[in-house]
Amino acid sequence: MRLDKLVSHGAGISRKQAAQVIRGSRVLVNGEAVTRPEAHCGEDALVTLDGRPLATGKRYYMLNKPLGMVCATRDSKEPTVLELLPAHLRRGIFPAGRLDKDTVGFVLLTNDGAFAHRVLSPKQRVGKTYRVTLNAAFSLEMLQLAFSQPMDLGGGDITSPARLHLLQGGNTPVAQLVIYEGRFHQVKRMFSRFGLTVTALERTAIGGLALDPDLAPGQWKPLTQEELDMVFSDASKP
Repeated sequence: MRLDKLVSHGAGISRKQAAQVIRGSRVLVNGEAVTRPEAHCGEDALVTLDGRPLATGKRYYMLNKPLGMVCATRDSKEPTVLELLPAHLRRGIFPAGRLDKDTVGFVLLTNDGAFAHRVLSPKQRVGKTYRVTLNAAFSLEMLQLAFSQPMDLGGGDITSPARLHLLQGGNTPVAQLVIYEGRFHQVKRMFSRFGLTVTALERTAIGGLALDPDLAPGQWKPLTQEELDMVFSDASKP
């Protein structure tokens, strides 16, 4: 593959920008600077930009989902999160898990099906952390006990034990909830069982990897191998 094409795909930049960083000696191939954009390199080559490894085949992105977009590869009525990526990066990419249209925060995008399955499988116990704003005060002790046990949401949907913490009290409290599966409207349905309405919902982390605070809604970035490993760093927690 041409080096400028590989850098463009791996770094999420245009071919013109890729050529500029290559000519600027910012790209190394197997530890050596290569300054010709048209140079070819093998798929097994280690390519770095400013010391950051670039994926040459499988790709992984963190995206901060804004309100009003759906987590799908295509939709005839609503804008999708893939539309936030440049067109040349969308091929083969899909969300590893979905957020509702009115939920914001961390969406993991990839073209690696095995990786996505590992993230989403309840057996792997990769926690998904949410910041939940509610419409009324509640008994923290009561909800912590209820959420720490399997919960029947109706229709045969039984959750795994979850972890609940209070971040802010008052009449519009804010809680942190960690769940281990992604059932339809799961967070909203869990609180609804106790007469509470979720007024705002943000996914702040997947596993041990938190949403980058520097990513504004609608922005995204490629993930490093170290960041990918962090996704599974809390998989053993109850």
